[in-house]
Amino acid sequence: MVQNGGGDFGAILQGAGRQIFNQGGQALLNYGAQALGNIINEVFQKKEAEQKRFLPSIKNYKVLGEARPSSFGPASYQDFKEIKSSCLAEGRLFEDPEFPATDRSLYYKERLDRPITWLRPGEIVNDPQLFVEGYSRFDVQQGELGDCWLLAAVANLTLYRKLFFQVVPDDQSFDEEYAGVFHFRFWQYGRWVDVVIDDRLPTYRGKLVFLHSSETNEFWSALLEKAYAKLHGSYEALKGGSTCEAMEDFTGGVTEMYEMNDPPPNLYTILLKAYERNSLMGCSIEPDPNVLEAETPVGLIRGHAYSVTRVKYVDIETPGRSGKIPLLRLRNPWGNEAEWNGPWSDKSPEWRFIPESEKDELGLTFDDDGEFWMAFKDFSQHFDRLEICNLNPDSLDPAECPEGCTKKWEMSVFEGEWVRGVTAGGCRNYLESFWKNPQYTVTLKDPDEDDEENKCTIIVALMQKNRRSQRHQGLECLTIGFAVYRLPDYGHVPKPLDVNFFKYNASVGRSQAFINLREVSARFKLDQGRYVIVPSTFEPNEEGEFLLRVFSEKDNNMTENDEDVGMGDIDDRVKDILPAQPEPADPVRQFFDRLAGDDGEVDWQELKEILDYAMREELRGQGFSKDVCRSMIAMLDKDNSGGLGFEEFKSLWIDLRQWRAVFRLYDTEGRSAIPAQHLRDALHSAGYTVNAHVLNVLAHRYGTSDGYIQFDDFIMCAVRLKTMIANNEPLENLERELAVP
Repeated sequence: MVQNGGGDFGAILQGAGRQIFNQGGQALLNYGAQALGNIINEVFQKKEAEQKRFLPSIKNYKVLGEARPSSFGPASYQDFKEIKSSCLAEGRLFEDPEFPATDRSLYYKERLDRPITWLRPGEIVNDPQLFVEGYSRFDVQQGELGDCWLLAAVANLTLYRKLFFQVVPDDQSFDEEYAGVFHFRFWQYGRWVDVVIDDRLPTYRGKLVFLHSSETNEFWSALLEKAYAKLHGSYEALKGGSTCEAMEDFTGGVTEMYEMNDPPPNLYTILLKAYERNSLMGCSIEPDPNVLEAETPVGLIRGHAYSVTRVKYVDIETPGRSGKIPLLRLRNPWGNEAEWNGPWSDKSPEWRFIPESEKDELGLTFDDDGEFWMAFKDFSQHFDRLEICNLNPDSLDPAECPEGCTKKWEMSVFEGEWVRGVTAGGCRNYLESFWKNPQYTVTLKDPDEDDEENKCTIIVALMQKNRRSQRHQGLECLTIGFAVYRLPDYGHVPKPLDVNFFKYNASVGRSQAFINLREVSARFKLDQGRYVIVPSTFEPNEEGEFLLRVFSEKDNNMTENDEDVGMGDIDDRVKDILPAQPEPADPVRQFFDRLAGDDGEVDWQELKEILDYAMREELRGQGFSKDVCRSMIAMLDKDNSGGLGFEEFKSLWIDLRQWRAVFRLYDTEGRSAIPAQHLRDALHSAGYTVNAHVLNVLAHRYGTSDGYIQFDDFIMCAVRLKTMIANNEPLENLERELAVP
């Protein structure tokens, strides 16, 4: 579905045409034609992610992995060490109240077709172990749950010790201080969360129903699956998913997806570079809608997730010539004989052309273990989708990386927020508000190694946070996306970029579409230079939190493209409104003298009385709050007397007159309130510069539910800003001070 920006679109074209006409000249006409072309072409598309029970597919994305670990109501934080210590002291085994051994932990809709008994590992076998002779990708065997996508990710996880033990902590076992409690860690929206479980597992006739190990007394994989099910609310919630979702939750990496019917021409190079950087990779074939996990004639399974475990140009010697062939090693998480049976499969004749030294280096085996090799050509022909999870630069221990896989991505991360009326500008189709979205600058100085075009690779990933946990409020995933703009190498552009910049500049990159997924990402090859990334929802005024991450082969120096928080010049229009005499006029001066009494000072209650009278027109009978008046006194009470003398009051009076004049400028609807979308402009006119972070916090703290800033809240906002800026307190203090209570 394509949507235009509505009525504003024609006005934009008309305005651009007027500008060209007024400026004149053939060169300007040419520029104007280009600008109009930019506007016409810069229309963004909106897509809906379908929900189906068989996956993986970009069309069938599930939104998994929220901050709330279960769907049974508000979850309390569970401390693994504290629970374990308590159980040991009391001589009992842990029973998790957050994820009980009942049907509601198994499913939320589709009841299982057999009775389930929850048993602890010690009730299933005599000698339960977390690990038997270590761990490997061959420990992961699929059960009766359709979560092969998860198993493919778990198999990848076992390839790297540091990654594995980050998810599966090694401070637990069945031998030492066993208390029936285990814990696992998953990455959620920029942070690692600890998920605590008991070890009661679903069984039927004494055997595990779901994920299990090939060793009957090994339980790390079954317990990991249970913790992941708890994170998502139930085991059934894991039925159908996408490998990259789980890989991301296991690593904190950034995922990419490629449709094999339209791959980039350099896909094998992308795969090689991903393997060199130890990226986790998965692939899949579209499911047969009539047959669950149907086997194809070549031995591959439809609707099934495979992991890619190696990418290599392999030396080949035939009677006629020698050279290299691009191969991939894949693994079926079933871990059995269900393998590819075409060229380069186990024991296929092609292997006789590979030198023995190369076979040794590959560690070639022909077991019925689910692992097999394929030529890249056959891989591209038979698979429909490829998923790559690019890891953070500090994810791995260099000592455990395979030979030649020592390169790392450079990564930048920012957390942000879209706030209605303030920083939720919608996509580029809504030009008049698009510029209000948060903006981020990346600077690309060094091209990729061995890049023939001398260009720089970046991967941009935009993730929305905590939407699943708010479903009980009727909130589903927002439709999100982003656009990338090149900054000119010369001349001045405003910071942040304003509506005029976007009016005459097209994006150089964008997410494929705006779509209601947890995360959207895209890879770009760009010339050296400076770029601005604008993340947004599709529609304006949709609120949400997000995480923006940028991966690049070389430094990208990502920063917020925004103003510094500080003081500026007061708007000339405000100066024109104000009378020349700053002294408080009668009867305000008389009011002050009468209330001040013998000590010559007014406390907060007396100040309130004065200001409620002096500002009664804007207050409309409401009066200043206790907090505002106390804050005003704290701002100017240099001697800590708890009151203001006349000189201090006079200083406050000058500020208040200016702030009231600003307020009148922006009270455009005559309701004694400023629309939130004008808050940044109003603060500019008052002599303050603020960034999107502070602007969002101010809107949350002082805005009404319908998107307005009342007069006394605007004054409070100005008082807080002036106090914090004058005291040179760091931005973190300012944000914390203004945070919503």
